[in-house]
Amino acid sequence: MSAGARLRADIDLERWKEATMADHFMGVDLGSTTAKTVIIDEAGEIVASEVVQMGAVSRAGLERSLTTALQSASLAESDIAQTIGTGYGRRLVPGAGRTFTEITCHARGVAAMCPGARLVIDIGGQDSKTILVDDWGIAENFAMNDRCASGTGRFFEVLARAIECDIAELADLALSGEKDLEVSSMCATFAETELISLLAAGERREDIAASVHRAVSARTLGLVALVGKRSPVVMTGGVARNAAAVHFLEEALQTTVAVPESPQITGAYGAALLARERGRDASASGVEGAEPAGDLTEETSRSCSTCSAPDPVGDTGDHPVIPLRPV
Repeated sequence: MSAGARLRADIDLERWKEATMADHFMGVDLGSTTAKTVIIDEAGEIVASEVVQMGAVSRAGLERSLTTALQSASLAESDIAQTIGTGYGRRLVPGAGRTFTEITCHARGVAAMCPGARLVIDIGGQDSKTILVDDWGIAENFAMNDRCASGTGRFFEVLARAIECDIAELADLALSGEKDLEVSSMCATFAETELISLLAAGERREDIAASVHRAVSARTLGLVALVGKRSPVVMTGGVARNAAAVHFLEEALQTTVAVPESPQITGAYGAALLARERGRDASASGVEGAEPAGDLTEETSRSCSTCSAPDPVGDTGDHPVIPLRPV
């Protein structure tokens, strides 16, 4: 064996020794406006989670989320056996051995948090998506609107600014509304002008807020129609913390919509669960980290707006959609 080969073997051995002593797993979801980190133990229980909002795909937010989660769990980086990244900025996650799309991770996380869920509606800061989930937490089909901010957290920020209220007050205002006003523009860029016009016409802020929430729910129904309505329904993402958004979505769907206790971390939690399963597979093979980080087995990322039907999630050729089953 050459000196170079011997050195590489020694390094691999040391990494394997370190990883076999580590007994926690990390999932990191770097989204368009927030960074979410979840750390789980070998049993799959969440020991720490952190959500940080610091702007678009923020490296500073990512670092803060990682650091705070580790501190909350009283762990060091060396205690993490595997890390998986997901979200818009998944390839920016330091130490990630592999990445998966948010579709895969949200499906997996929701299935673990809300067993039996069949339809996931995720509305985040800059996009919205609907995902059909099977018993294993595998995404069967999905539709995604990431081409505009219509009906996303950004859209509700525009509403709050237009009617001059804090974003935290928006839900109470909307739930107090009585009239159903016509809100024709769902574009975050032009909607503000229309909302100001409604105010100038003497319409109450409560009625405007309620009408916008109804319009967003109707828009979301378009995404649901692309994948097919199933139940139980689970809503995730930052907008799921808005009680009015959940209420009007339930009205539109005519069914109950469940919200996890921590709706923003489902993607990161799913990534952590996948990291745990990958760690178990690697331990069984006796070679930890044998798969290079650049060799990504991940779901093919497809973006589908509400104006075109999505491709079904299926076999992607050489790489399966998700190679790991829950254990």
